[in-house]
Amino acid sequence: MKRYVIDGEFGIDELKLVESDIPQPGPGEILVKMGAASLNYRDLLMVTGNYTRNLPFPLVPLSDGAGAVVATGPGVTRWKEGDRVCGCFFQEWPAGRITSEVPKTALGGAINGVLAEYVLFREGGVVSLPEHLSFREGATLPCAGVTAWNCLHTGGLTCGDTVLVMGSGGVSLFGLQLARAAGARVIATTGSVAKEERLRELGAGEVINYKTFPDWEKQVLKLTGGTGVDIVIEVGGAGTLLQSIKACRMGGQISLIGVLTGQRGEMNPFPAVMKGVSIHGIYVGSREMFLEMNRTISFQGIRPVIDRVFPFLQAREALRHLESGAHMGKVVIDIL
Repeated sequence: MKRYVIDGEFGIDELKLVESDIPQPGPGEILVKMGAASLNYRDLLMVTGNYTRNLPFPLVPLSDGAGAVVATGPGVTRWKEGDRVCGCFFQEWPAGRITSEVPKTALGGAINGVLAEYVLFREGGVVSLPEHLSFREGATLPCAGVTAWNCLHTGGLTCGDTVLVMGSGGVSLFGLQLARAAGARVIATTGSVAKEERLRELGAGEVINYKTFPDWEKQVLKLTGGTGVDIVIEVGGAGTLLQSIKACRMGGQISLIGVLTGQRGEMNPFPAVMKGVSIHGIYVGSREMFLEMNRTISFQGIRPVIDRVFPFLQAREALRHLESGAHMGKVVIDIL
């Protein structure tokens, strides 16, 4: 079989395509023939060495993929040949609070990921693919979708709330779709005039262009009558966090996931104190959250937004497309 690996050298051009034997599932494992994988910003950071350089080489990158079960190991009872499944970002986080052991099972980082023709998963490390979704669509769910779900529901989302999403990446668009499905109002930001109408089509009630309005938090307050939003899905990081706090209502929540403006920076935390704002760090989510999200996706008929699909042999080009920032929604790689 073919698989891509990071093998001691970092950079998109250093990503290697190699031949390997098809692995055989051991006790409690399943073998999945991959149909598609999707890219997250984390994957780009991993390949370029900007996430961590302490990796178990050679490492198969990417955390998100979907495919069909082709073999099961001894003791497996949940799955059978032909089942369509999505891998969980963390292979061992069934439910409850995250623990220090969970990150040790993160696909495409701590352990091998999914940019391969065949992948071994733990029996509890996959969920069923919603029936109405293709492998391409299912491949977008494990990180971006579950992260957005976690952001909204740890924030106590209820019908009638107002949610702020930033930009048009995977987490933000899933946040928009899932918030609207729950009956929430969504305010979106973007730096692209071309993307404004698409965000409205997806359900954003109002769209703020942060290039036209650099102090976009003032526009958010204006749109909410000076109150602010209930939940912010914060993907910018240090460069936008203070603005998010100002845009949040008294006692609201900021679900912090992003580093798009950089991983370092100084910020005065006092405004968060004065508003009683909760800042909750989000690290994807559990299998239980994945199952909850899939029930909503199935009931509401939600379809993920896919920007562009690349063939397996053009994985490097897919990463470059993600790096360009020109995408709207998920970048997908066909593996079948």
